[in-house]
Amino acid sequence: MKRRMTREEVLRDFGEAKEQRHIYPHFQPQYNHVTGRVIGAEALMRWEHPEFGSQMPGCFVPVLEDEGLIVEADLLVFEEICQFQRDCIDRNVSTIPISFNVSRVDIHEGDFVERLERIRQRYDIPVRLLRAEITETSAIGGLELVSRAMAQLQELGFVVEMDDFGTGYSSLNILKDLPFDIIKLDMRFLEGNLGDRGGTILNAMVQMTKWLETPVIAEGVETVAQADYLKSIGCVYVQGYLYARPMPADEFLNVLATVGLEPTLPSMQLVENMNAKRFWDPDSLETLIFSNYVGAAAILSYEHGKVEILRVNEKYVQELGMNGNETDAIHVDFWDGFDEENKAKYIGTVEKAIATDDEQVCETWRMLSSDCCGKDEACIRSTMRIIGRAGEQYVVYVMIQNVTAEK
Repeated sequence: MKRRMTREEVLRDFGEAKEQRHIYPHFQPQYNHVTGRVIGAEALMRWEHPEFGSQMPGCFVPVLEDEGLIVEADLLVFEEICQFQRDCIDRNVSTIPISFNVSRVDIHEGDFVERLERIRQRYDIPVRLLRAEITETSAIGGLELVSRAMAQLQELGFVVEMDDFGTGYSSLNILKDLPFDIIKLDMRFLEGNLGDRGGTILNAMVQMTKWLETPVIAEGVETVAQADYLKSIGCVYVQGYLYARPMPADEFLNVLATVGLEPTLPSMQLVENMNAKRFWDPDSLETLIFSNYVGAAAILSYEHGKVEILRVNEKYVQELGMNGNETDAIHVDFWDGFDEENKAKYIGTVEKAIATDDEQVCETWRMLSSDCCGKDEACIRSTMRIIGRAGEQYVVYVMIQNVTAEK
């Protein structure tokens, strides 16, 4: 960049830049950190000025947004993406979905989605190869407009991504109200800190997306340590300087030709006829059955010997005895009261349930304790089945029976 353009120069030269195609995309690939394969890419706007050189988005995008000109720039970039995809298809080059940005101004433009669709149809690009990115902050103060735009895009077959998740002030409300297909987690949220509270919050975010059955891509990943930590908590899709900087179309074409490609997959794959996420809906049939008509039951998260209790019903607590409640059962360390022999037996049964995809039963002794009742040894029969998985993490449905008296 020879020098940064002024606001007046941006406005003065935008028309020529649009006409001469000085505004165009660079592509930043997204990778599966486990396999090293490319799963997608994001198109990032650039401006190559004949006098001032390459201009970064921070120089001109805010100006175009203020003046309402970003709509034309975004449509221009979208057309360049379609042209790139068309060239790949015509040359028989395997390609992947490319994400394009939809700005707050675009959403307020009544016919923006229709204009996107007309461009897509003109180039005859399969809609599966195009993904719309809407920033989290775009939804703040304009939830109804964003919801309408999302519905239009999804009805046409576009995958819609929430960009910059975690940087706004209404992340959870937006995630609750808008059915995004993919969530992009902004690593700037942590500012490079993976320890203490930051890592804990990041872990919780990733676990939450699994229960929403929504793939998550971490962007802004710059180090192997960051990528390895993300992999350890179940987030394997990454975008950032660790793997590749944004690059021009010819370099990106070379990546497609030389690096293995693979599709993104939902974070949580559920067994047939089992909608595990509805267990969190207090009005669902699953919750009604879980709470009232089945016996003592719990839902557990299992990964490499680590067990976390996600939910229990009242009968589960009653079956254990000790005058406890559901909150006590969820917050206790699951392995408290197990000796090594019984812990190994329980883990072996879970592993067998995973391997066989069938119901498995074990009986284990454990020491139960409570403030009011002290301690007591009990034999618990556990009947378990796997109802979902996300990578190496499994969701286990467990029915229990206290068989101490029989023993």
